[in-house]
Amino acid sequence: MADQYAYSGDDKRPTEIPAIRWEEPPEGPVLVLLDQTRLPAEEVELVCTDASALVEAIRSLAVRGAPLLGIAGAYGVALAAVRGFDVDEAAAALASARPTAVNLAVGVRRAQVAYEAALAKGGDVRQAAAAALAAARQLHREDAEASARMAEHGLALLDELLPGGGYRILTHCNTGSLVSGGEGTAFAVGLAAHCAGRLRRLWVDETRPLLQGARLTAYEAARSGMAYTLLTDNAAGSLFAAGEVDAVLIGADRITADGSVANKVGSYPLAVLARYHHVPFVVVAPVTTVDLDTPDGASIEVEQRAGHEVTELVAPQAPVAGAEAGGGIPVAPLGTTAYNPAFDVTPPELVTAIVTEEGVVSPVTAEALAEVCARSPRVAAG
Repeated sequence: MADQYAYSGDDKRPTEIPAIRWEEPPEGPVLVLLDQTRLPAEEVELVCTDASALVEAIRSLAVRGAPLLGIAGAYGVALAAVRGFDVDEAAAALASARPTAVNLAVGVRRAQVAYEAALAKGGDVRQAAAAALAAARQLHREDAEASARMAEHGLALLDELLPGGGYRILTHCNTGSLVSGGEGTAFAVGLAAHCAGRLRRLWVDETRPLLQGARLTAYEAARSGMAYTLLTDNAAGSLFAAGEVDAVLIGADRITADGSVANKVGSYPLAVLARYHHVPFVVVAPVTTVDLDTPDGASIEVEQRAGHEVTELVAPQAPVAGAEAGGGIPVAPLGTTAYNPAFDVTPPELVTAIVTEEGVVSPVTAEALAEVCARSPRVAAG
């Protein structure tokens, strides 16, 4: 069987359930994911025994978020290698599962290179599989460390831009521990402000159409004891107009060489609002999200998702991995077509700063971005 669901159990607190982990039960190695399509109604783990199950989990958004996708991709290659499947075939399938998220391809490639290097040195397939797994585990550790450094740099930037604390931060989609080996990206900065007593309010966009903000960011904010308020995406403008937003913090799925930022659809309108209202618009992402091979935003392949995500509502507790249209409650007339891009692209001139684990890029220019990436051993390793 490719995958199965296993309830996490009532004895675990939410903070004790990692978003991803590698396990080696007697029947063979598996990759265990916290199924994010089931949150916040229930905490359920999805067990993947091969790369095809992981591809399905990625496409269904059971596992999501740029840094975590990189980690998952690396573990997926290791899983294929350890279980004796075709590594190149698994790598190709994984890397193409979500084309906009560059971290996924980076993670896949990193484990694949480790596997190939071990074979080239005369190792057998078992030793090569061990090398791929070691690369995935190293990437996992590095992401946790990068998360902590991004939080530190991001909080320092907020203190510089907005002296005095009491920050009212607006965020979009989900960028916490559910997308990372650590505390996340943009959410980690907000959490650091909360822990330092400098967060007044976290404004959480619900993030249509799949409600990652309402289901996931609110879930993480609640379990962290943060002061937060949920709003519909189209209420953000009135919030700015009322002077209730001090800064916008978002993550990224891909940052191009010129500093254009692809992130969950709805991010670009926030950047426009922020510019009009003279509010800092800050992107927080690891250097592995920077794609220096893609010159600008127009060159990004934006994932188009199924129309039924817009025309139907699906209860979060319902299993949706591999679900087809017809599984939810219709909210539009039968036969309605829908425009459903997963991401939009914000040009660099609307971005106040990009926060990475290697430092802050501000103003956002191609030269400054390349310089930050050059300081990182992770770029060379990827």
